[in-house]
Amino acid sequence: MIENKKKPNPIDIHVGSRIRLRRTMLGMSQEKLGESLGITFQQIQKYEKGTNRVGASRLQNISNILNVPVSFFFEDAPGEHSAGVGGMEASSSNYVVDFLSSSEGLQLNRAFVKISDPKVRRKVVELVKALAAEADAD
Repeated sequence: MIENKKKPNPIDIHVGSRIRLRRTMLGMSQEKLGESLGITFQQIQKYEKGTNRVGASRLQNISNILNVPVSFFFEDAPGEHSAGVGGMEASSSNYVVDFLSSSEGLQLNRAFVKISDPKVRRKVVELVKALAAEADAD
């Protein structure tokens, strides 16, 4: 039997995941973003999953609310063959997106940027590197 369900376009999924990434980086709920746009949080969920396509004017509004350029939502998009941000290869910047998309990565990032002393920040980085080296040795 042929499956009739239409699958979301990979670009729509990517744009939705970037909306979610930025929203969570800002600590904003789906409900709050929806209120700012005059839509329900369920609609935001559909955008973030790629189930519903985000129109151009709505994407412009989202970019204003989330304080990023519209191009942010298309960075590292599937089928994009150009270099990523700052001349980096797109694949090398994917780990940053993956990290910030995780709950632990987001928490670690938020806590780390609150450390004002550069020496303490360096010590935290050294600690994490040491822990990672231990994990590699096991």
